[in-house]
Amino acid sequence: MKKYVWIGIIGFLLGIAASGYIFLYLPERQAATNSNFETLKVPLSSSLNAAPSSLSPELQTNLDFVTIADKVGPAVVKIVSERVDKVRGFGFEDQMPFDDFWQRFFGQPRERQREQDVPSQAQGTGFFLSEDGYLLTNYHIVENAVDIVVTALNGEEYKAKVIGADPRSDVALLKVEAKGLPFAVLGDSGQLKVGEWVLAIGNPYGLEHTVTSGIVSAKGRQLGLGGNVPEYQDFIQTDAAINRGNSGGPLVNMKGEVVGITSNIFSPSGGNIGLGFAIPSNLARKVVTQLKEKGRVIRGRIGVSIKPTPLTEDDKDAFKLENKNGALVVGVEKGSPAEKAGLQKYDVIVEVNGEKVTDSNNLKLKIANIEPGKKVEIKVIREGKEQAFSVTVEELDPAEAKVETKSSDKDLGFTIRELTPTLARRYGLETQEGLIITQVRRYSEADRKGLTAGDIILEVNRKKVATVDELERMMAKFESGQAIILLVRTEQDGDSIDRIVTLRVP
Repeated sequence: MKKYVWIGIIGFLLGIAASGYIFLYLPERQAATNSNFETLKVPLSSSLNAAPSSLSPELQTNLDFVTIADKVGPAVVKIVSERVDKVRGFGFEDQMPFDDFWQRFFGQPRERQREQDVPSQAQGTGFFLSEDGYLLTNYHIVENAVDIVVTALNGEEYKAKVIGADPRSDVALLKVEAKGLPFAVLGDSGQLKVGEWVLAIGNPYGLEHTVTSGIVSAKGRQLGLGGNVPEYQDFIQTDAAINRGNSGGPLVNMKGEVVGITSNIFSPSGGNIGLGFAIPSNLARKVVTQLKEKGRVIRGRIGVSIKPTPLTEDDKDAFKLENKNGALVVGVEKGSPAEKAGLQKYDVIVEVNGEKVTDSNNLKLKIANIEPGKKVEIKVIREGKEQAFSVTVEELDPAEAKVETKSSDKDLGFTIRELTPTLARRYGLETQEGLIITQVRRYSEADRKGLTAGDIILEVNRKKVATVDELERMMAKFESGQAIILLVRTEQDGDSIDRIVTLRVP
């Protein structure tokens, strides 16, 4: 009996001790823990916005991805482009070394490689810019396209035609015949900040209307040239997931505005690794406006060759510069606007119309945006001293036109462009006037008569011709089956050979 009494007494004392520990000691530990947490919570939530409650109502609204996707998504389309690519095959048309030997000993021309047309398909993304069916995408998606099908979010399919395309910026403007279409609004990419949230909407790997989010990682990126990378580069870099099939889709800010057109990814494997690149909306807007109004983009040039890479610390010291900003002139074209104005090799261009030039790509973009015929004020550093020059900008790429009247049966099978002194200098030609042939279609009348790219048409039916309009007016008067006489000049290795070519109108 005494045994059980002692067990009870010991249990009672242990219970009192445990209660004292819980009620007296643990509250102090709990209070200390809470105190430490409170001191840490304020700076974390205020500096990192880690606590949802610290977000302002405006910021919470701006991060509403669902609303933005609902707003822009219906304007985004899938694009399937059927095209024809040139590949090397075998035939008897092209001249190759030792052909005479082959034919002399075997009695027939050797079978040799030639270009063949092979159908292929490209898929990408685009988005409507207006309710009447204009839409924007990448040039490389619709390059050489013979048939373009656009599929909207609601499943409607439309045939699209190319209004204009610009490979130098990788932008193309398409049109479908429809009304009342949902469309996206181009925003101001100049206001975009590194660190801002953006959404990318597209069709990666054929998975339609995929939405991914990320931030703007960098601005003004340059990727070098090659592949699908355009010549004029001012890319927005983002870590929003972009994969094959996203090309041509919108990059959207938190206001629901399109600030970029997804164009390239950087990936050894071909998939997303957090490096996606988009064409800024401000650049695309300028291109689209000209494509819609003129069908092509008109850019300026001044006729200088520039060191393609950024200036180094050694360049800064050697050319007596204050910093490493600027573009180093390595050559000036003879007779170009730059030469006429007085620019020289070794000049470092540091300003254009009062705006600082950061590097060669920045200079190229600035000059390209100036309308041909206008004067531009250029400041250079020459032997450590500033000098200013006034240069009249000329057109980078004069229009190319097909030798074809409104009736397609008068197509002689070649394309031409007006030969100007600028073009002559660029091609290294002595002749500075006439019509230079830029392409000859295989098996055409021109091809059969031996005309080739680079030939210069001086006269048609004994009349001098210097513009595309003059030739088209002449072609309009010719009847089908009529023979016409061309005076054609070929320049090669410094020699000029004139010959008379007779063509019959198809």
